Amino acid sequence: MLPRFKKLINTKNIIEVGGDTAEEPLSPVARLFHGKGLNCPIMYALGSKTLIDVDAVKSGLIHTFLKHPRFSSLLVTDEKNGGQMSWRRTKVDIHKHIYTPEMDPNMESPDMYVEDYISNLTSTGLDLAKPLWELHVLNVKTSDANATALLKLHHSIGDGTSFISLLLASSRKASDLESMPSLPKTRRSTNLRNNRIGFWGLIFTTSTIILTVFNTFLDILHLSATFFFLKDTDTPIKGVPENVALSRKRIVHRIVSLHDIELVKHAMNTTVNDVLLGITMAALSRYLNGKYAPISDGSEKGQDTTSKKFNHLPPNIRLRSAFAVNIRSPPGISSLAGMMEKGSKVKWGNRFSFVLVPITIALLDDPLDYVRKAKAIVDRKKLSFEAIFYYFLGRVLLNLFGLEITSAGLYKIISKTTMLFSNIVGPQEEISFYGHHLSYIAPSVYGHPHALTTHWQSYGEKMILVLTIDPDVIPDYNNLCVDFESSLKLIKDAVTQN
Repeated sequence: MLPRFKKLINTKNIIEVGGDTAEEPLSPVARLFHGKGLNCPIMYALGSKTLIDVDAVKSGLIHTFLKHPRFSSLLVTDEKNGGQMSWRRTKVDIHKHIYTPEMDPNMESPDMYVEDYISNLTSTGLDLAKPLWELHVLNVKTSDANATALLKLHHSIGDGTSFISLLLASSRKASDLESMPSLPKTRRSTNLRNNRIGFWGLIFTTSTIILTVFNTFLDILHLSATFFFLKDTDTPIKGVPENVALSRKRIVHRIVSLHDIELVKHAMNTTVNDVLLGITMAALSRYLNGKYAPISDGSEKGQDTTSKKFNHLPPNIRLRSAFAVNIRSPPGISSLAGMMEKGSKVKWGNRFSFVLVPITIALLDDPLDYVRKAKAIVDRKKLSFEAIFYYFLGRVLLNLFGLEITSAGLYKIISKTTMLFSNIVGPQEEISFYGHHLSYIAPSVYGHPHALTTHWQSYGEKMILVLTIDPDVIPDYNNLCVDFESSLKLIKDAVTQN
C-alpha cells in the first residue's frame, strides 16, 4: 500500500468527513439522469493483481474521493419548490459505502460468481439516504485478476471522463509510485488546421464552414425525424425499450491488445475511435447474420458468418447507435485539488452529448471496409455541430418545460435507436490504486432503453471491451463477445496481408 495512506488506517476520526450543509443545484444534464427511463447508474469493475486491502482502500478514499463534493453530498429534492434537486454536503460514514461479502475460496466458477454479483447489483438502486456511490470488494481470483472492486455510482455524479480523471488523480504509475499516470496525447484534427494561406486557404475555410452548417442542418432534421417517426429495424439485438430500461443486465468484458488496434490505425491512417467503430460494425454484422441463419445452416453454428455465400441478413437494416461525445477540451491529468478549483481545465460533471451514428450491417468482402465506413461516418460527424446542438437544446428545453417533458422527449429519441457506443481514453501505463496494481478497468452504464451497450476503455497496452446486455434479448452474449474478438482478428490480418 502507499505509505501516506497506511498510517491513517486506524484513526477513528477519519471515518466521517464533510458536514457543510450548503446546497448546490444539480446541473441540467445531472437532472436528466433522474428522469423517467434515463435513471442511469455507472458500474466500474477494477481488476487487481493482488488481494485488496480494504482498510487501505477506505483510507485512500477518505483522502481523495471523499474530498470531492459529489462523493460527500446527498441528493435532496424540494417538493415545495417544484421538485428542485440539489446536492447537500453531509458527513460520510465510509463503512456504510464499502461492502465485503464473504466468499468460498473453493467456489467452482469465480468468473461466473463475479458476473452474477455484478448482474445482481444492476437490479438494485442506490440508497438516497447517503451519497450516491458504493464500493464492493470481491477478493476472489478470476481469469483476469486476483480480486475485483466494483464501484457503483449514479451518473448524475459525473460522466466517464470525470471519473477517469479523478481515478488517475488518485493513483500512481504501477512502475513508479512517485509519478502520476499520463493520458495519451490527443491528435488534433488537421482538416481545419492545414497551413493554407491566400486564396486557396480562404476557399478551404469557406467550404468547410458551409459543409459544417449543411451537415448540422441535416443532423437536426434526422433528430426531428427520429423524434416523430423514424425508428430502427427490429432485430435480435433490439429490445422493447420500456422492458429493457428496468431489466437486470449482464455486464461482461474481454481484454484485447491495444497494439493490434493501433496497427490497424497506423496502416489505414485513421483514429483508434474509427477502428473501434469498424470492429463494432463487423462484429454486429457477423452476430446478426448468425441469428438470421436457418437452424439447419452451418453458419448458425459459427462455421462462416462472414462469407456472402452464407448471407442471411435482411436487406436495408436500419441500426443506429447513440454515440457518446465528450465536449470538453482534451483533459490531461491534474491534481485532485486542481480538479475541484474553479477555472480548472478538467471540468467535473456531465459534460458530454451524443450523436446518432448509423451502424453498417452487411457482409463486406474486405474486412477493412468496415473501418473505412466507420472513418467516413466519424469524419462527417466532426464537420457538424450536432453534439453541441443536442447538449444546449437539452438545457434550453429543461428550463422551459421541466424535467418530466424533457426527459420524455430524450427517451423517445434514444428508444428508437438500437444501442449505445462509448470510448474512453485511459492511462498510457498501468496504475496503482491505493497500493493495488490494477490489471484492468472496465466501465459500464445501464438504466437506459438499450439491450446492448458497447464500451471501449484503453488501459496501458490493453483495450477492454465491455458489453452491457439484456440477457432476455441477447441470451448468447458470450457468442457476441467472440464475434468482437474474431472481427478484430480479421481486420488485423487483412492489414498485415496487404
